Amino acid sequence: MKIPIQGPTESDINNLLTPLTNPSSSTTGMDDHQHSKSYWRFSKQDFYPEPSFQNLTAYRSAFSQTIHRLRDRCFGRSSDVTELVELKKQSENDMHKCLTWIDLIWLGFGSVVGSGIFTVTGLEARDNAGPSIVLSYALSGLSALFSVFCYTEFAVEIPIAGGSFSFLRIELGDFVAFIAAGNILLEAVAGAAGLARSFSSYFASMFSSNPDILRIKVDSFAEGFNLLDPIAVVILFMANMVAMRGTKLTSFSNMILSMITSLIIVFIIIVGFMHSKTSNLQPFFPYGPGGMFKAAAVVYWSYTGFDMVANMAEETRKPAKDIPLGLVGSMSTVGVVYCLMALALTMMVKFTEIDRDAPYSVAFEKIGMKWAKYVVSLCALKGMLTSMLIGSMGQARYTTQIARAHMIPPWFALVHPKTGTPIYATLLVTTISCIVALFSSLDVLSSVLSFSTLFIFMLMAVALLVRRYYVKDRTSMHDMAKFMVCLAVVIGSSIGITALWGANVKGWIGYTVGGGFWLAGTFGMMLVQQQRVPKVWGVPLVPWLPALSILMNVFLIGSLGAIAFKRFFICSGVMLVYYVLVGVHATYDVAHQESIEPNLEKGKTASG
Repeated sequence: MKIPIQGPTESDINNLLTPLTNPSSSTTGMDDHQHSKSYWRFSKQDFYPEPSFQNLTAYRSAFSQTIHRLRDRCFGRSSDVTELVELKKQSENDMHKCLTWIDLIWLGFGSVVGSGIFTVTGLEARDNAGPSIVLSYALSGLSALFSVFCYTEFAVEIPIAGGSFSFLRIELGDFVAFIAAGNILLEAVAGAAGLARSFSSYFASMFSSNPDILRIKVDSFAEGFNLLDPIAVVILFMANMVAMRGTKLTSFSNMILSMITSLIIVFIIIVGFMHSKTSNLQPFFPYGPGGMFKAAAVVYWSYTGFDMVANMAEETRKPAKDIPLGLVGSMSTVGVVYCLMALALTMMVKFTEIDRDAPYSVAFEKIGMKWAKYVVSLCALKGMLTSMLIGSMGQARYTTQIARAHMIPPWFALVHPKTGTPIYATLLVTTISCIVALFSSLDVLSSVLSFSTLFIFMLMAVALLVRRYYVKDRTSMHDMAKFMVCLAVVIGSSIGITALWGANVKGWIGYTVGGGFWLAGTFGMMLVQQQRVPKVWGVPLVPWLPALSILMNVFLIGSLGAIAFKRFFICSGVMLVYYVLVGVHATYDVAHQESIEPNLEKGKTASG
């Protein structure tokens, strides 16, 4: 039985379409009506302009159609033009195109270095990997580089602020994009809060051996949430305020700070190797290979941040040239630097003596260079500060595109006419991050962040394969069926191999069978004709490289442990509740506005 759909009124459609109007004569994407609007406005219409939320009766009607609308959104896909042109009109003002490939390289370096190397290295080397933390960083770096390739191909062809959210919305549909959007926001909040907590620990270590000295303990709160951190809140708020002032200003500030950081990193590596002892590398796998893989899944956090640089594509002058140079160049350099820093730490100090919260500062103190710990702490603080600066920019642009799609209120999509930055989106992420940073410990945040990041990167590899092999109205049903079977085999075999490892299955038979299926699925894709060839820059070795990215990301997810899965599914459940109550109805209204508007025009003509 077909579910009846009550159409919105003409006035409802006009209210919905007002911010989407884009006069061809305007170079700023704004008409006179938009120019007359104040940026600092706060009304119900700005938050919920969709017909489904005009009144209680409209919402009840919309909610009664939830099943139909969910089905529609599960199969609804966006397009390059929609993401690049139509959704941008929701912001009323354009972001400023002011970044070059040099800016992107330094943004990549600044956003990544500091986001984990100074925070989770000590924790994972001490508790899981020991000296094999070097291999953990190498494995995570290789997986991150594969993801960088996938991001780069998308960002070159679709240079928009939404990053992975927009890419997934185009290739995998609205529902998958919403799940990704929720995890993107979760990643943004957990990442910013984790950095702020680490900043507080390193700051405290400069004048005390107790990293929690500046925190307030509340015995009545649960373990992991009972150390309140006001310093983390203050520094996080300050970094976001700078990011709101303008993109070029933040980029320049990051470049200066990152240059100083790079000099100190060179100092850390050189002095670390000068005081190294090869005996400290024994045993190399104190917790077995499983500990190394588990650490690799967590230290993946150290490589997060490059996706924030991909979000700056909308503000890049020449995306086709600047984005590949900026992303691939910065991440290749960072991978080498991380491995050298991890090796220097584990050779300088026995892994059992590495401090969990401030590993490099305490390591220099242990070898008798007490003055050097202040240099190291300064480097860590600068690295975390630049990561927070760029993270706040990237997170706000993610949020802006999500709001442009009406998955959250479009009020958060508004761009300030003078600064060219999404101030409301920045304030949203800042406020939630500050609340989380006040309560949550680093170990709680790192596991949540790693799961969300790896999950999104896995989806990005899937989306790239879909983009290459499936084009609507062009790919034959036969080719689509072969591709879908091969993709299912690749994903299924990746999960199977991960499950075998997680169950601690011994012997080579299971892994050989799983690996054989993975090879068969990937090779099978080679026999399917690719439907789209990248125009400017493309991922090499397709389908092998994206398929390997899927395998590595799934494997690292499986190494995180049960608690990370529990937190991920709880958060995803909350997201789904919001989607059923709000998101599906808002996006359904926007998706069907083009089919409704012509019907209204026909009605006008008939009545005339």
